[in-house]
Amino acid sequence: MIYREFQDLKLSALGMGAMRLPVIDGDDARIDEETAAGMVSYAMSHGINYYDTAWGYHNGNSELVMGKLLKKYPRDSFYLATKFPGYDLANMPKVEEIFEKQLEKCQVDYFDFYLFHNVCEMNINEYLDEQYGIFEYLMKQKENGRIRHLGFSAHGSCDVIKRFLDAYGEHMEFCQLQINYVDWTLQKAKEKTELLAEYHIPVWVMEPLRGGMLAKQKEENADRLKALRPDEDVPAWAFRFLQSLPNVKVILSGMSDPGQMEDNIHTFETDRPLNEEEMEAVLDIAKKMIKGVPCTKCHYCTSHCPQGIDIPSMIELYNEHVFSGGGFIAPMALMAVPEEQRPAACVGCRSCEAVCPQQIKISEVLSDFVEKLA
Repeated sequence: MIYREFQDLKLSALGMGAMRLPVIDGDDARIDEETAAGMVSYAMSHGINYYDTAWGYHNGNSELVMGKLLKKYPRDSFYLATKFPGYDLANMPKVEEIFEKQLEKCQVDYFDFYLFHNVCEMNINEYLDEQYGIFEYLMKQKENGRIRHLGFSAHGSCDVIKRFLDAYGEHMEFCQLQINYVDWTLQKAKEKTELLAEYHIPVWVMEPLRGGMLAKQKEENADRLKALRPDEDVPAWAFRFLQSLPNVKVILSGMSDPGQMEDNIHTFETDRPLNEEEMEAVLDIAKKMIKGVPCTKCHYCTSHCPQGIDIPSMIELYNEHVFSGGGFIAPMALMAVPEEQRPAACVGCRSCEAVCPQQIKISEVLSDFVEKLA
């Protein structure tokens, strides 16, 4: 197992994410504890020492099961991470109640790593609102030793992350981002990691395989990668991409069965970052995968929109939503946009289309976006 240095710790470069544990009969709330126990045992015996769970994973059962399974091992043999569930605004006044319950569920006296969960457009104002006392409470728990390292995860834009960092950055020890060779450009992961580097904050990675999407490739793409590294399987390329990023410490993988865990651990027996040619190949494959509406963000359109819609931003969200086949990123981001400036506010006047250098049928894109969101 490869290890990365973080302060005075040595963390396994591969961490076990507990969002996609094996389940019974396809029911996300019913974790297959026997299989999960075998996976944790295998992980522990093969060098994984970082385990990541959260309040909402598996309908609230992930913390319970991981607490039960990890209880079998010495407390100093693993690092446990969980998060304050600020993705639900109803939780904002409940930080103390939730934190105490999490300790109980996980059967521990402290968390090695604790995160503000999912800093984004939807909740940034509430996270920064002093009336909820979230930051103050978590800092107090850190002072009391019940949180060893405090950080945050984010799906929001660079602007949102910067707002959070400007407020709390000096106290944040790490940040968890969705990074893979598709989201390097699609979700601006490159810009986000560069922003964190300015604040000297190391990066934890979630969704390295984008929910399994990068575990396989079209034949032509797979052949291209095989020609460069004949001994490397397709999923390993996603991990090698991340091993190439200097600020990345822990790469979390939500492994759903023992086979996935065995394969991933085998990959992390060696540190094999990509060379320049290999990096160019995976990013070129990502570009071909994404496609999407070819907006160049010239903003000619916005000066002609009577509704004041930020059309380039809407197209960017549209491309992400289409590529992902839905998901929560676009709806979450749109919650922070005034209703009169959302895609549904388009009146179809086509004034924007008259000045678009790319000749994009913008009104049709926004209309399709509304349908897909519905």
